[in-house]
Amino acid sequence: MTKLFLALHVLAAVLAVGPVTVAAGMFPRALRRAQADPQDLAARSVLRTLHRICRVYAALGAAVPVLGFATAGSLGVLGSGWLIASLVLTTAAAAILVVLVLPGQDDALDEVEAAADSPGTSVADQGAASRLMMLTGVFNLLWATVTVLMIIRPGSTTGA
Repeated sequence: MTKLFLALHVLAAVLAVGPVTVAAGMFPRALRRAQADPQDLAARSVLRTLHRICRVYAALGAAVPVLGFATAGSLGVLGSGWLIASLVLTTAAAAILVVLVLPGQDDALDEVEAAADSPGTSVADQGAASRLMMLTGVFNLLWATVTVLMIIRPGSTTGA
């Protein structure tokens, strides 16, 4: 059962967190393009698509810690320091995504759509792309750290 939980955990991480990291990373550049010309239908479409990918795959990403707990429980490592550190970092990454990145994308998208509905109006918040780029970078760094901890597992008795 442990191998099944581990395989599902890794698949969930790759298939759910991976798309969020890529789409969230692409969003700021697409936002700048849409802010430069709110009338550009293609730019707004890309922006909406990237935001939707982030929202949908963030929800699917909830499976990662659930399957991680199942795996850790079957391995008997729930009290391990590396696992606790990973849980703290995962919680921080999820909080950044849910509390800051996704609402920031919502607000930026709404602003671009409002500017598109009122020709001649410019987008007021030009710093949104930079903030989202920074937040996405922190989110990605946290996930990279969790991935390294999952592979190295300090104090592991497996010798890995």
